[in-house]
Amino acid sequence: MSFFEMMNPHAETHRAEHAGWLRAAVLGANDGLVSTASLMVGVAASGTGTSAIVTAGIAGLAAGSLAMAAGEYVSVSSQVDVERADRLKEERELAEDPEAELAELAGIYRERGVPADLAMQVAVALHETDPLAAHLRDELGHSEVTTARPMQAALASAASFLVGGLLPFLGLLAPGLTAKLWAIFGVTLLGLAVAGVLGARIAGTTVLRPALRVLIGGGLAMLITAGVGQLAHVSGV
Repeated sequence: MSFFEMMNPHAETHRAEHAGWLRAAVLGANDGLVSTASLMVGVAASGTGTSAIVTAGIAGLAAGSLAMAAGEYVSVSSQVDVERADRLKEERELAEDPEAELAELAGIYRERGVPADLAMQVAVALHETDPLAAHLRDELGHSEVTTARPMQAALASAASFLVGGLLPFLGLLAPGLTAKLWAIFGVTLLGLAVAGVLGARIAGTTVLRPALRVLIGGGLAMLITAGVGQLAHVSGV
């Protein structure tokens, strides 16, 4: 147990601690639902058989989960590179001109409302213990909580995409091609609503607006894709 926790038994935990993987998981689940369902709905609207719909869904599920994982890994790795570059820059500046860095840190505290004398005392105390950590935290906003974790984001994104993308397959249990199309549509909207509500609950925000966003966006995506599939069917492509 840390000194802070011993002094404060009611130490709080905040949702920012889970921001990295939570963002990737919510995004992955929504994408898995929308992209897989849209692909299946589009193929169904083109008048093909169930086997073609299943094949398209499986292909979309595999490709989408891998693409999400790769995209998250590359994106978050870029953030890691930026954080590493910032750290090296601060290390260099502290080595070259520690007095200027001390004055800069004190200035940051003054801008936040700390009296000048106290701001300098705090800056001096922090420079005597871990000046790099102080500058990374208070000058650049880096912390252990917000540290980018590429592998965690990639795995969360891929796993949630797979889970979300499997849900539209339940629509294939309906009899008849038209019924399957509408069942996929309905099951996906239900899944989007649940994902929107869960995401809002975990993030601590109101439920209605996030749920409506994902419902409207996902519904439009499926409708447009179904229209493209129907157009391909009518034109004989």
